[in-house]
Amino acid sequence: MSDITDTIQESVEHAGESTLNSWVAIWVAVTATIMALCNVKDGNIVQAMQQAQASKIDAWSYFQAKSTKQTQAENTLELIKLQKLPGSDTLTKKYEADVARYEKEKGEIKAQAEGFDKQYNDINLFDDQFDMTEALLSISIALFGITALTKKKWLFYFAAAVSSLGIVLGLTAFMGISLHSDFVARILG
Repeated sequence: MSDITDTIQESVEHAGESTLNSWVAIWVAVTATIMALCNVKDGNIVQAMQQAQASKIDAWSYFQAKSTKQTQAENTLELIKLQKLPGSDTLTKKYEADVARYEKEKGEIKAQAEGFDKQYNDINLFDDQFDMTEALLSISIALFGITALTKKKWLFYFAAAVSSLGIVLGLTAFMGISLHSDFVARILG
């Protein structure tokens, strides 16, 4: 009779383990899928950040070129005024107009460069959020692996909570909702 009891006991234990392993497998599959999708989106965000950064650098370089031209025009204007040559009024007006035009153009270029900087910072917020998502989902997959080996239900629940947090962060980033944590970003950054 003891052998029958032991066999039943083992079957019940294995059934519990099998159920736990099934749940672990489902959670790992869902977690890995969400992680893959978030990774693809994060790659696109990084490309957009690089484009915004390149555009910002180009705009500031253009701003510097206009500043150099403006300085040359101002210096030329000063020389013309100092020389007081006949007919210099026309040249004075031309260089004064050039200086004013460069000043106006610099303002427009500066606004454009600052716009690219803001775009970069706005995008970076979601890049950080996707990075935190990937970290949490990676940790949860490792915890699910340990759960499958140890058969500890409390570890399964903890791994599922970590995974759920990562999934929420990832989904909100996909929807453009910021759940950015500066504290966590500083640790990971």
